[in-house]
Amino acid sequence: MALVGCGSAVPAASITNQQLSERVDTNDEWIRTRTGIRARRIAGPSESLTCLASRAAQAALDHAGWSPDDVDLILLATSSPDDLFGTAPRVQGTLGARRAVAFDLTAACSGFLFALITASQYLGSGTMKRALVIGADQLSRWVDWDDRSTCVLFGDGAGSVAVEACGAQDNGLLGFRMRSDGSRNGCLTLAQLDKHAPLLGELTAQRGGFAPIQMNGQEVYKFAVREVPAILSELLEATGTAPEQLDWLLLHQANQRILDAVADRFAIDHSQVLSNLALYGNTSAATIPLMLDEAVKDGRVQPGHLLASSGFGAGLSWGAALLRWQGPTD
Repeated sequence: MALVGCGSAVPAASITNQQLSERVDTNDEWIRTRTGIRARRIAGPSESLTCLASRAAQAALDHAGWSPDDVDLILLATSSPDDLFGTAPRVQGTLGARRAVAFDLTAACSGFLFALITASQYLGSGTMKRALVIGADQLSRWVDWDDRSTCVLFGDGAGSVAVEACGAQDNGLLGFRMRSDGSRNGCLTLAQLDKHAPLLGELTAQRGGFAPIQMNGQEVYKFAVREVPAILSELLEATGTAPEQLDWLLLHQANQRILDAVADRFAIDHSQVLSNLALYGNTSAATIPLMLDEAVKDGRVQPGHLLASSGFGAGLSWGAALLRWQGPTD
């Protein structure tokens, strides 16, 4: 599987820490020192998840030099769909990718990596040739904006990559690992509301809806700084890759302290850690492709560069992938 194109999209409106302090009891220094976040993008009335995902996917198509009819598969990693029956088909329709099968994949902040690995299996089997993998979330609709422990963390955005089947010499997915631990699910949830209404006689029916995001920040932080280095170590050992061979660390953008801790674990210079969370906050499944697109477009990530990537979050779930960027082919 070769990674041959990328794209991203973010809402127009940006809310700074100082602006947020007008709503809740917080301040810029408190947020920055604990998370590294300075601002986050928030979708407006005309910026649905479908809109953001479609814009990112179209940008990846353009970058790869594909037409919509070239696409066999569209995978949308999201935990905040516009339609619980699936938002990927809406994206397919918007793009005009008539030949593509499209479906959602939900794995929270690990979603993009899980979707990328899933796409690789279709391409590797020979059943499909080209795929768009999108990570997009609009968690602003599920944040309690009066809860300063969570509302300061999340933002909206989308990112996408175009991937295609290739020979071994161009393979861009050199190895991967995936993990889940449902026994720790309660650390980070966006849970169904436990509300029931009378139906017939003594029977009731549950009403749809979800509670705001709930998070045990300390436990999630400890989970990340323990499990991410462990799974990356396992992957690097399995692929015979030394940390000094890596060009970049491309990690889920949740907290700058987590990114720095992982770099320190492998003695990787902090300048090799790709980070844009200061401007966007935690965009969940979008963080990795959003960061990749930024680094490709500004020239930091070049064809042939080797990236160790890890996604981690609710589920609890986490994963890692060793990626080589190729970029558009002639």
